[in-house]
Amino acid sequence: MLGYRLPDRNLLSEEQNKLLAIARSQVGVRERPLNNHGKQVAEYLRYVNQPEGRAWCAAFVSWVYGQAGFSLPRTAWSLALFPASRLVRAPAAGDVFGLFFPALNRVAHCGLVEQVKHDWIISIEGNTNVAGSREGDGVYRKWRHQKTIYTYARWQPKKKGVHNE
Repeated sequence: MLGYRLPDRNLLSEEQNKLLAIARSQVGVRERPLNNHGKQVAEYLRYVNQPEGRAWCAAFVSWVYGQAGFSLPRTAWSLALFPASRLVRAPAAGDVFGLFFPALNRVAHCGLVEQVKHDWIISIEGNTNVAGSREGDGVYRKWRHQKTIYTYARWQPKKKGVHNE
C-alpha cells in the first residue's frame, strides 16, 4: 500500500485543519466494555441525543464537526448526512463520505475524508475496524478506494483557493 503522510496544512482551510486535528485526536478510541459502549463512544452518542449501545459512525462525524464549532451536521443517522444541497462529486479533506449497503438499500456507514491520494481516500471513521466493517470497535484511519464510495457531502464552508492533494 502507498505510504501515508499528513496533508500539507498550508493547503487546507482553517476549518479543514481544525476538523482534521479533532478527528485525528480520536484515532485509537475503542469501545469498552461492550459493543457500542465506552466513555468516548457515549460522548459521541450524547452529542446526537442517543443512548449508548447505538451505532455511532454518524454520531462520531457530527461530534467532530461540533467540536470544530459547527452547529451542523448533528445526526445519528448516516443517511441524513447526505442531503442533496450538500452533495459534491470530488472529495476534499473534511468532507463526509457514505458507503452504500445493498442489503439495506441505503447509505449505512460514513466517515470523514482526511486526504485524497490518487484513486484513494484516507479516512477517519468511527464504529469500524481493521477490516472496514460498519459494526466495528473503534475509531480508525482507513484507506478506501474511491470506487467503493457511494457519495460525498461537504458541510464546511467553501473557500476560494483551497486545495486538497
